[in-house]
Amino acid sequence: MEEFIRPELRKMEGYSPIFPSSPEAIRLDGNENPYGPSPGVREALSKFDLYHIYPDPEQVELREALSAYTGIPAQHIVVGSGSDELIDLTLRLFILPGDEVLSFSPTFGMYSFSTAVCGGKLVKFPRASDFSIDVLEAARYVSPRTRVIFLASPNNPTGNITPPPDILSLLSLGPVVVVDEAYYEFSGTTVAHLVPQYDNLVVLRTFSKWAGLAGLRVGYGIFSLNLATYVMRIKPPYNLNVAAQVAALRSLAEVDILKQRVEMLKEEKERLFDKLSALDFLLPFPSCANFILCQVQGYRARELQKHLAQRGILVRYFDTPELKDYLRISVGLPEHTDLLLRAIKDLPGR
Repeated sequence: MEEFIRPELRKMEGYSPIFPSSPEAIRLDGNENPYGPSPGVREALSKFDLYHIYPDPEQVELREALSAYTGIPAQHIVVGSGSDELIDLTLRLFILPGDEVLSFSPTFGMYSFSTAVCGGKLVKFPRASDFSIDVLEAARYVSPRTRVIFLASPNNPTGNITPPPDILSLLSLGPVVVVDEAYYEFSGTTVAHLVPQYDNLVVLRTFSKWAGLAGLRVGYGIFSLNLATYVMRIKPPYNLNVAAQVAALRSLAEVDILKQRVEMLKEEKERLFDKLSALDFLLPFPSCANFILCQVQGYRARELQKHLAQRGILVRYFDTPELKDYLRISVGLPEHTDLLLRAIKDLPGR
């Protein structure tokens, strides 16, 4: 059957996800929330008794709750099975084979993955050495075939934000600008309030990081009214399962608890950053998210990752042209930081 498969998909490489590990492992590789969901989520899921009924295809109750949380009218909001689904749906709206998608490298791998699946061509604009973006230079990468611009802010895996004035400059270029705010609750910087003013602005968010629902896959997009109508039209009717809806609604009812945990993770991030900065072979980069990117100097990042894995500590390793010998370390509990630092100091040859 190979001859019937689209030629570009036969050559396409798959996305490199993190994989399940033993329960004893300390997972600092997936930017997950170590505190898990809010206290009421487990109770709400255990008491829910309509698992045999299809979920609400219009997501009415959850969209209204998200409206109260974001301050954006519910008609602008569409909920997806993780923000990954909304990346895919947005591209399906705009991309024909051969159309271009601009992203700023290094960045989240789902942009290139979903572009390839949709038959588009990814154009990578290189970030500066501090991972910032020269928006004036980036404008030269926009062609008549550019349909979508993806921008993660804070950026994964580098952790830095793109200032709102720079995002406004990108919006003036014409194509749809998708601002991925997966780590918004950690950065506090957003352009979501601008969506009603700019038809070509899309903002994506997720419950995976701040609300501890990574395993239930809940994300949402904030679109212009026109685009929201189209996304609702093309999404699978029951794309968000009932368990995910129940958990998201309960999370939004317990925002104060979750925000306290976000503050705890931000404090722990600062402690981790200071400890990593004190090591002569690691160069950590300031981060507005719940992880820290580190350049490994005078040692191989792959060897450090293997060393930590042997001690039950998982971190994300990069070996690309943009990120040669880099590690990304998610912020865990204080005891996770202590065990991580102890393991790093036991590194052979240091």
